[in-house]
Amino acid sequence: MKKKIVVLAGDGIGPEIMNSAIQVLKKVFENSYLRFDFEEHFFGGAGIDVKNDPLPEETLAACKQADAILLGAIGGHKWETAVRTPEKGLLDLRKALNLFVNVRPTFVSDALLHLSPIKKEIVQGTDLVVIRELIGGIYFGEPRYLGAEEAYDTNRYNVEEIKRVVRYAFEMAQNRRQHVLSVDKANVLATSKLWRKVTEEVAKEFPDCKLEHQYVDAAAMRIIQNPKAFDVIVTENLFGDILSDEASVLPGTLGVLPSASHGQENVSLYEPIHGSAPDVAGKNIANPVSMILSASLMLRESFDMYEESQKIETACFKVMEEGVLTKDLGGTASTTDFTAAVITKLN
Repeated sequence: MKKKIVVLAGDGIGPEIMNSAIQVLKKVFENSYLRFDFEEHFFGGAGIDVKNDPLPEETLAACKQADAILLGAIGGHKWETAVRTPEKGLLDLRKALNLFVNVRPTFVSDALLHLSPIKKEIVQGTDLVVIRELIGGIYFGEPRYLGAEEAYDTNRYNVEEIKRVVRYAFEMAQNRRQHVLSVDKANVLATSKLWRKVTEEVAKEFPDCKLEHQYVDAAAMRIIQNPKAFDVIVTENLFGDILSDEASVLPGTLGVLPSASHGQENVSLYEPIHGSAPDVAGKNIANPVSMILSASLMLRESFDMYEESQKIETACFKVMEEGVLTKDLGGTASTTDFTAAVITKLN
């Protein structure tokens, strides 16, 4: 059996960490009946450089035909003034593929406790997931306007947009600790009032799960004060963007956290949560963990390969526990050193 994986290495450290993830995948499946067909395409700044477009037509066409998509990283100062920036290309890709839900797991490995800015007794054992609505809300709402003395954006949601992402959150919670926290600002925003009403209706479909509501400002404080209290958090686009980034500091580094974006079609996109880090690109010091774990997440969520996914995750954390750490984690291992160590663990 063969699976087509579209590879969007992107910019900065993207190609380096993508190479690590592909090496790991090839190792795991070297004696398997399954084969991955890795098909590389230009995207982001690389797309602008080669095709004058962050999302070239051929890249989008390939993504629509893929079994899954792996994305490295995009962006950099070089393209900040482009007519269509790399970030706009990513928004367009999400919209074109109808990737309405973003999954951001946050966990704190014992190997990384010393890096967390939060006290050990508070953060140890943290295991939460932020479910973010990805193609609605203020990032996509119309009309929008930027003038010399006035600007506005439109925050817009409808019932079906809310239902589908909230339902996804409950389905995930059923396989975890059966607790869903819905985050909104229903004391102020009309969209949040609708969000809360629809969430209450969807919750009736999942009597085995507990639903809790919280305003976004209170949730932001609670993530720092008591992160172990959370299981599955579901929220709208803007709040999800902010809260998932806040949660990502709990393990002390962006370099170990993966993410997934899913839609109603068959293709999903997997990517690290960090940026392209152009200042360290090409130096063989980038941390590949989040890219490797994004590939692991792909195995689990797109292909139901739980055993292989767990094998990769276990190898990554054992390597870190043994002190093989890249520079961002306080170690001296290069990108290739760390990747080789993970591959050795997979033998």
